[in-house]
Amino acid sequence: MKLLHRSIKSSNHSIPDMRALLAFFFSCSFLLIQAQEVKLTVSDSVAEVNQRRLKLLSYTLGGGYVLSMSGLYFAWYKDYPQSSFHFHNDNKDWLQMDKVGHSVTAYQVGRYGYDAFRWAGMPEKKAVWIGGSLGFVFLFTVEVFDGFSAEWGASPGDLIANTAGTSLFIGQQLLWKEQRISLKFSYHKTSYRQYNPDLLGTNTLESIVKDYNGQTYWLAVNPKSFLPESSKFPSWLDLAIGYNAEAMVGGINPADFNPVPQFNPRRVWLFSPDINLRKIPTKNKTLKLVFTALSFIKVPLPAIAYDKQDHFQFHWFYF
Repeated sequence: MKLLHRSIKSSNHSIPDMRALLAFFFSCSFLLIQAQEVKLTVSDSVAEVNQRRLKLLSYTLGGGYVLSMSGLYFAWYKDYPQSSFHFHNDNKDWLQMDKVGHSVTAYQVGRYGYDAFRWAGMPEKKAVWIGGSLGFVFLFTVEVFDGFSAEWGASPGDLIANTAGTSLFIGQQLLWKEQRISLKFSYHKTSYRQYNPDLLGTNTLESIVKDYNGQTYWLAVNPKSFLPESSKFPSWLDLAIGYNAEAMVGGINPADFNPVPQFNPRRVWLFSPDINLRKIPTKNKTLKLVFTALSFIKVPLPAIAYDKQDHFQFHWFYF
């Protein structure tokens, strides 16, 4: 039963993280649209325009934070026993897929937060530190909720992963004033959810946020950013390393919980080219907005995969 509780804890814990990410993307969508509509100019009105934007952003983020965290508490924690704050070590669960997911979420929320504060006219360094830290703040609140829940507990591994994702964004922005290394997400449907739909999702929408077997997290490097300006290497072409795990029906597959004993949970490593949507040259405001909004997704392209069971495999189209 202890192993089963760990599995349940890990699964439930992953859902609020994705909800925080989606809530933040939704909150920023209006701001990104406005950013395409209004061009800042050097005039006396700039300060006024920026103040309005900053107030709008503050109210949107503040209200969104309160509403999303309140909704999260009443939806996921209110009916469970409470306790004094404590920690729970779940670092062995899900072959660390949830930890990588935390880093990606913290990174991407920080990146969109930075975009929003720069749109509001905030100076570069302040936007980096304040906007770039939003992912950590959102996810830290989830850890606090977990820490006061008797059945779960705050995860030291999650906190480290949150810090890593936030640091990757802030560090690059301070060092290079751009993101040469990005963390991204992709998903493909798997057959594993049928064996444990409560944890892995009863439909495709649920499985996108619950089935780690179908999730892949990517570290994409932009070679052009490291080459001389005279290089003709396409600025929109990235090279990506992916991490996935397969054959998991629980955080830890206990024998009495696994309906198919031959399942062999394993790590999968991938290599694939990627398209950096933020660097595609276009003057079309709508396309630019769409590319920015979808830039957290790894574009489906050919990939080479490796795991200890199947060794090397080539996919013409991996997502």
